[in-house]
Amino acid sequence: MSYVTPIRRLARSIPLPLFLAALAPVPASAYPEAGDHLTVAVRDAGSGADGTFEVDCHPARGTHPDPAGACAGLDKNTRWGRDTFAPVPEGSVCTMLYGGPATAHVTGTWAGRPVDARFDRSNGCETARWDRFVPLLPGMDT
Repeated sequence: MSYVTPIRRLARSIPLPLFLAALAPVPASAYPEAGDHLTVAVRDAGSGADGTFEVDCHPARGTHPDPAGACAGLDKNTRWGRDTFAPVPEGSVCTMLYGGPATAHVTGTWAGRPVDARFDRSNGCETARWDRFVPLLPGMDT
């Protein structure tokens, strides 16, 4: 018995080149120039990482300590049709490894979509989500 997952069903319904293109990172040139602006507020991260920073992408600039790195990391994690800043899905099975008290709140616009995302390191899933956003969020030595 074979189970057809939603991704396999999608893969069977569209031509392979289009399917693969949908999984690829979105090139920087696809973003509206004025639309990529984020405000990042970090608390309890320690080592001078706390603060509120601005970052604009395409071209990278702002008060963020590493705007080019932050923009490159966001570009790498952006997929067509997917919410780059989506929270950990409800019901996820996560390790109960506490990653520290750091929190972050990211607001603004990314890839033409409004962003209002909160981050913490309360368990393994949340810590992994945080780590995917480094260097937009500060790297933590845990």
